[in-house]
Amino acid sequence: MPTLIDVVVPSESFEGARAQLLRWLKPAGASVVAGEPLLEVETDKVTMELPAPASGILHQCLKAEQDELSVGDVLGRIATDGGAGNAPTASTDSPQKPSTGTPEVAPRDASRVREASLAGPATSTSTSAAVRRILTQYGLSADAVQGSGTDGRVTVDDVLRHVAERGASLSGNGSLAAAGAVKRVPHSGIRRRTAAHMVESLLHTAPHVTTVFEADLGAVLAHRAAHRASIEANGGSLTLTAYFVAACVAAIHAVPEANARWSEDALELYERIDIGIATAVEGRGLVVPVIRDVAALELATIARTLGDLAGRARSDRLTPADVRAGTFTISNHGVSGSLLATPIIINQPQSAILGIGKLEKRAVVTERDGVDLVVVRPRCFVTLTIDHRVMDGHQANRFLATWVAAIETWPL
Repeated sequence: MPTLIDVVVPSESFEGARAQLLRWLKPAGASVVAGEPLLEVETDKVTMELPAPASGILHQCLKAEQDELSVGDVLGRIATDGGAGNAPTASTDSPQKPSTGTPEVAPRDASRVREASLAGPATSTSTSAAVRRILTQYGLSADAVQGSGTDGRVTVDDVLRHVAERGASLSGNGSLAAAGAVKRVPHSGIRRRTAAHMVESLLHTAPHVTTVFEADLGAVLAHRAAHRASIEANGGSLTLTAYFVAACVAAIHAVPEANARWSEDALELYERIDIGIATAVEGRGLVVPVIRDVAALELATIARTLGDLAGRARSDRLTPADVRAGTFTISNHGVSGSLLATPIIINQPQSAILGIGKLEKRAVVTERDGVDLVVVRPRCFVTLTIDHRVMDGHQANRFLATWVAAIETWPL
């Protein structure tokens, strides 16, 4: 008799996160090796591969693609010790159907975090369910698309690139529409979850209020020019965002409510400051990796941590732990040219989000020896959007006044 080993949702990195089974990387009946990627699970912000806990045959798939998951759920079972001769069976313990999807790219690294794909009905074993769905929507054959995956397999990106290069768009019946029609790009799982999170925050959870200040970055730019080389020599990249993160410590100390969460019977004030940095990843959407215990970090450490998180975000190597449990968020939207954005939607269950606009030289009226002068200064708009249940306008203004003072008086 074979021994059946359960494949379960681990508690590590998943506690408190919403999760969904994205797809099986192996069909029922396939041989598996302990440690190799077995299935993809999507959390609120990232998708990661779960490894096989043992070598043998994938005996049962107890959860299907798109099923919601909780920590400890049994996803499937692996037959070991002679289980290879036993035919795989569908679940008798769960009403869920086994998945029949196969990956478009052969798995290489069990710890690799990848972009979410969309699941769909299986019609072939040579491409994944996500690829088959998009091929059907665009009226294409897999043979018409140049594949970039392992062994020339066609990926979702390959199909979308092929359509874009042809200048084609999708009509409602799945055929290629005439020029000028609407092109449909299917939502990724991460995009759908981000959209739902934003709607829930703005329309159903927190009354948003935004206050706007302006900051002079002359002192910060002078410090950066003086210390950038030494910090970069030690492995850091001294971006302006590092200063923005560090200045939040003084502002949160002045207004602890900014680092809090609302509950029905109390306001929960966090003692530790864990700041998330909203990061737009081209083609993947918005992720918010978190810098832990910012108050205990020097500027150089903040800079190195920012560089590491940004690099791993762009290369799909963030883990669920990297994007969990932030207590405050910064959106440095000015890096893409925006002067002012309001309201920036609060990342629930947090109470506030700081927005930084584009740095630009502006003419400013200043007084010197009793005479008004017009000078050119490097300045940017900064906003604080608050949950009005948690904070009032005077607290938001005190937060920004403290933050701006920290930036404008940065010691050289």
